[in-house]
Amino acid sequence: MGVEEPLSRMPQMRLDELLEELQARINAARGTRDRVHSLLEAVVSVGRELDLAQVLRRIVEAAALLVDAQYAALGVIGPDGRSLSQFLTVGLTEQESAGIGPLPAGHGILGELIRNPEPLRLTDLGAHEASYGFPSDHPPMRTFLGVPIRVRDEVFGNLYLTDKHGGMDFDAEDESVISTLSVAAGVAIDNARLYEASQRQQRWLQANAEITNSLLSGSPRLEVLELIARRAREITEATLADVSVPVAGTDDLVVELAIGADDDTRRGLVVPVEGTLSGAAYQAGAPVTTAGLAEDDRYSAGPGRFDGLGPAVAVPLGTAAKDTRGVLLLARHQGEPVFTGAELEPLLAFAGQAALALELAERRSDAEQLALLEDRDRIARDLHDLAIQRLFATGMTLQSAARLVQHEGAAERVSRAVGDLDETIKIIRSTIFGLQAREEDTGPSLRARIARTVGETATVLGFPPRLSMEGLLDTDVPPQVADHVTAALTEMLSNAARHAHATRVEIVLQATSDEVLLTVTDNGRGIPADGRRSGLNNLEERARKVGGTVEIGRPDEGGSRLVWRAPLASGPGD
Repeated sequence: MGVEEPLSRMPQMRLDELLEELQARINAARGTRDRVHSLLEAVVSVGRELDLAQVLRRIVEAAALLVDAQYAALGVIGPDGRSLSQFLTVGLTEQESAGIGPLPAGHGILGELIRNPEPLRLTDLGAHEASYGFPSDHPPMRTFLGVPIRVRDEVFGNLYLTDKHGGMDFDAEDESVISTLSVAAGVAIDNARLYEASQRQQRWLQANAEITNSLLSGSPRLEVLELIARRAREITEATLADVSVPVAGTDDLVVELAIGADDDTRRGLVVPVEGTLSGAAYQAGAPVTTAGLAEDDRYSAGPGRFDGLGPAVAVPLGTAAKDTRGVLLLARHQGEPVFTGAELEPLLAFAGQAALALELAERRSDAEQLALLEDRDRIARDLHDLAIQRLFATGMTLQSAARLVQHEGAAERVSRAVGDLDETIKIIRSTIFGLQAREEDTGPSLRARIARTVGETATVLGFPPRLSMEGLLDTDVPPQVADHVTAALTEMLSNAARHAHATRVEIVLQATSDEVLLTVTDNGRGIPADGRRSGLNNLEERARKVGGTVEIGRPDEGGSRLVWRAPLASGPGD
C-alpha cells in the first residue's frame, strides 16, 4: 500500500502542473489582450485630436501609460536637424521641472536618437557612452527606452521613456508597443499639421482681404501697419510684433510700431542695423530667423528688450534690399516652436502688403502735397485777381467820394476806411507771397526746420518725440523769431537727451494772433533746483532778445514742462 499511494498521486501532480501552466497562459493572453486593447485605445485617442499641441501631449501621456513608465518625454527635432526645438514631459512635478532649469537641447543620450533614429533600450542609461549625466536637481533615472517618430519620410521627433514601475527593465514587447504607437503618432501628427496649415491659410486669406479693404478705403498709413502687425502676431501666435523703419541719414532703425510684451518700452527705440535681427533682414532684403532671440550672440546689439524670448523671425517690408522700407519682427517665448518654412511663405506675402501700405502712404502724401500746392496757387490767384482788385476799386471809389463829403467827421471816417483798405491790401499781398513762396527761394519754412530738428534728435534720444504744430507758422512768425524758436527747441531736446533720461517727449508749437509758443514736455527726472542752469540760461537769453519769456513747470505725472514764448512783433533786442 505504501508504494501504491505515491504512484496514485503522480497523475494528480501532473494535472496541477498543467492547470498552472494553462492559467499562466490564460493570464498572459489576457494581459496581451488588455495591452492590445490599451494600445488601440491610445491610437484612437491620439488620432481623434486635430490640435497639434494636444496631439503631442496625448502621445507622450499614452506612451507612459502603455509601458508603465514613471517618466516620459517627447522631443521635437528643430529645423537644423541636430537639436530639439520642443520638449514635452510627463511625470515631473513643477518643482522638479523648475530645478532642472532650461529644457534639454538634444545632447547626450537624447541626441543619440537624433543622430541614429532607431529604437534604443538600455538597462542603465548612465553606462551608455553618450550619456553626459544629469543636472544636480534632476531626479535619478536608470532604465531607458527611446523610439523615433516619423511623419512620412521625415523624423519628426523622439519618444523617451525611463524607469518602468516595479524596477523592471523595458523588454522587446514594450519596444514593439511604443514602436506601434509611434507609427500611429506619425499619422496623427501629419493630420494635425495639415489641418493646422489649412486653418492658418484660411486666416491669412481673411487677413489679406481685411488689409486690402483698409488700403482701398484710404486708411492712414500707421493704422494699416498696425493692422498688419496685429494680424501677423495673432496668426503666428507670436508674443510680440514690431515694425521698424530706417532713420534718415543714419545706419539705424527706429521701432515705429510695437504690439505686445511691454510695447511701451519698445516703441520709439532706435536700434542699429548691424548686430540686430531686424537689421540683418533689412540689409539682406530677405527673412532672417533665430531659435533663441534673447541668447543669440549674433543679434545682441542695441538696447536690451528681448529677455525671455526664443524663436523669432524678421521679414523685410519690400521686394528687394534696395526697396526695403522697414522690417516686421515677430518673436515667441522661449521653449515655443521655431518659425517654419510653411509659416514664412504667407509672412512674405503679408510683408508685401505692408510694403504696399507704406508706398501708398508715400504716394498719397505726395498727392496731398501737390494738391495743397495747387490749392495755394489757386487761392493766391483768386486773392490777387478778385479780392485785391475789388478792394482797390472800392478804395478808389471812396477816395473820389471823400471830396464830395462836406461833413468833416464823415470825411475823416471815409479817409480812415481808405487807409484800412490799403493796409488790408498789404496784408493780402503778404499772404499771397507766403502762399506762392518756395523753399528753394526763401529757405526752409519754420515747419520744415522744426520737423527736421525733431527727426535729427530722435537718434540721440533713442525714440522719436511727438510733434504737433498749429497756426500760421510760416507766414506770421518773423525770420529772426523763427531762428530763435529752432535754436530753443534744439537746446530743450539736447537737455532732455543728456540729463532728463526721459522715454517720452512731446512738442507743441503754436502761432496765435500775437505770439508764438513752444512747449516741450517730458517724463524724465525733472529739473533739479540746484542743478546746472547753463541750458536754461541760454533759453532765457534767446527769449529776452525777442521780448519773450521762459516758464518752467512740472506735470502732475512727473518730468518737466518748458514753455518758450515770444511776441510776433519785433522784440527789444533786435
